Amino acid sequence: MRVLVTGHTGYIGSKLTPMLLDAGHEVSGLDTDLFRDCTFTDSLADVPNIEKDVRDVVASDLEGFDAVIHLAALSNDPLGDYDPGLTESINDRASVEIAKYAKEAGVSRFLFASSCSNYGSAGEDFMTEDSRLDPITPYGVSKVAVERAVGPMADDSFCPVFLRASTAYGVSPRLRFDLVLNNLVAWAFTTGKVLLKSDGSPWRPVVHVEDICRAYLAFLDTPADIVSGQAYNIGTTTENYQIRDLAETVAEVVPNCEVSLADDAAPDKRCYRVDCNKIAKEVPGFKPQWTIRRGAEELYESYKRVGLTLEDFEGQRFQRIAHVKHLIDRGLLDRSLRWRTDVETDSAA
Repeated sequence: MRVLVTGHTGYIGSKLTPMLLDAGHEVSGLDTDLFRDCTFTDSLADVPNIEKDVRDVVASDLEGFDAVIHLAALSNDPLGDYDPGLTESINDRASVEIAKYAKEAGVSRFLFASSCSNYGSAGEDFMTEDSRLDPITPYGVSKVAVERAVGPMADDSFCPVFLRASTAYGVSPRLRFDLVLNNLVAWAFTTGKVLLKSDGSPWRPVVHVEDICRAYLAFLDTPADIVSGQAYNIGTTTENYQIRDLAETVAEVVPNCEVSLADDAAPDKRCYRVDCNKIAKEVPGFKPQWTIRRGAEELYESYKRVGLTLEDFEGQRFQRIAHVKHLIDRGLLDRSLRWRTDVETDSAA
């Protein structure tokens, strides 16, 4: 299958692309590569790339592909909060346009990176795909908007699917430290403290980045009449935890560390648990393999191998919003998050 991955150099994309290649797919990427100087470990797969902002995509860019996996976005709440208008433009309007162009270009399958953030402050009840959507951040609002706009495009020739990923964790070439388990293990490794920045009470569903990639692979192969126009929670129902449970697991994995509350720790309004039985029943090709303990062990071994320091972890390279602000401050990006063409962008380190 000819597959175009938007955002193929990001946290998920840099992990997904080689997995698609290993599965025998012909893969191309589309990415403006904001985080080109943020590779943590290993190298990225070398595939043909359309170096273009998602806001500039046209139908001809998508011709000849069997599937589009649309990952590219402002990828978390801090980035989404930076400028809600930009979030709407990039995450919402551009995504809907790409889906329209994909259909126009004859692409048969469109897999959209949605999020369990759609459920917002749902509390302790388990959310199914039919539960009320109540996003509380611009990031979550944008994901819901795309689902609602693109879902009705489904027909016999166009199969959109919405993958509502649980909170990701795990090692990737373009690692992020602004994800909860990655963050907690980094604090433990570099300081000896598993630092909680909330009171530890919120619930989160979590899923390893590699298992998210397995979901995309499975949805490429699942018959369209089963999945077309559908949303799926991505993860395993047993992998819902309170933040303090994640912290305790990290404390068991990383030697000589203890759980500690930040001075300004407070309740987090984002609190939800998700039911992942739908994907387990309808997409038998999806077989997740990771648990948080195994993930914490992987992260710890990776940090030890690289020699992670507090300066690296807390610096701008691996915190998405901090790196974007760094690029703007250096004059490499403009305020609309486009590369400036009047300056060199080869290195932003």
